[in-house]
Amino acid sequence: MSELVFLKLGGSLITDKHTEAMLRPEVVRRIVQEIAAARQANPGLRLVLGHGSGSFGHVPAKKHGTRQGVRTHEQWLGFVEVWRYASALNQAIMGALQAVADQPAISFAPVSSVLAAGGRVHSWNLQPIRAALAAGILPVVYGDVIFDSELGGTILSTEDLFVHLAAELQPARILLAGNDAGVYDRYPDGNVVPHITPASYAGMAALPGASAATDVTGGMASKVEAMLSIVQALPSCTVSIFSGQEAGNISKALLGETMGTLIASDQ
Repeated sequence: MSELVFLKLGGSLITDKHTEAMLRPEVVRRIVQEIAAARQANPGLRLVLGHGSGSFGHVPAKKHGTRQGVRTHEQWLGFVEVWRYASALNQAIMGALQAVADQPAISFAPVSSVLAAGGRVHSWNLQPIRAALAAGILPVVYGDVIFDSELGGTILSTEDLFVHLAAELQPARILLAGNDAGVYDRYPDGNVVPHITPASYAGMAALPGASAATDVTGGMASKVEAMLSIVQALPSCTVSIFSGQEAGNISKALLGETMGTLIASDQ
């Protein structure tokens, strides 16, 4: 079986997170071309693509407190507003995959297939995603609003979704492409930490806990902790957190080059 890779395009990479609903179209065009180039160079590469919501989803989500739960009529209106923005960004990414890179990609909207309990994935029928991978189609998921049996509604980030997908699909590698060159020992003027394990992470008290821009899903600390949970449960999997800003980095990472911060199990 060919290698399975998860790639997440960070919201701060594909949007201007300081300006509401502002896509970075030139960055998106370059990224989808890099994805196409990597898939052409390695036709056996199986890829699940995810992306954040950036300034599309996070701004209305913060306004309505959607991540913390949805109960009132006004909060449900906010839930729909967040869905609308997240969906709009996804459509922009899907459009670029088709028009710019001619990639056979299908979007799997999490709100329509995932049910949560207490802010975690409770159930998700993955047979359509498995079928897409078997057919050579690129499945695309993204941070989205989710109905939750305990919270009413919530938001699950792409990392939250990857935690569940990794347990079921068992990828060899997970790539998180963002603005930063990796995980810094101090932010923003520190050095990139080349390697993180569950043991070494305990001593990283200075790791930033939140993004500089609006990010309702926790910033870098929550990303690292989610990825550590994956490599602990799946020791054969490694995670790279790196910059997608530099041209060529995403293609190189997809083809196996290690860059940025590598997260791996202690085993």
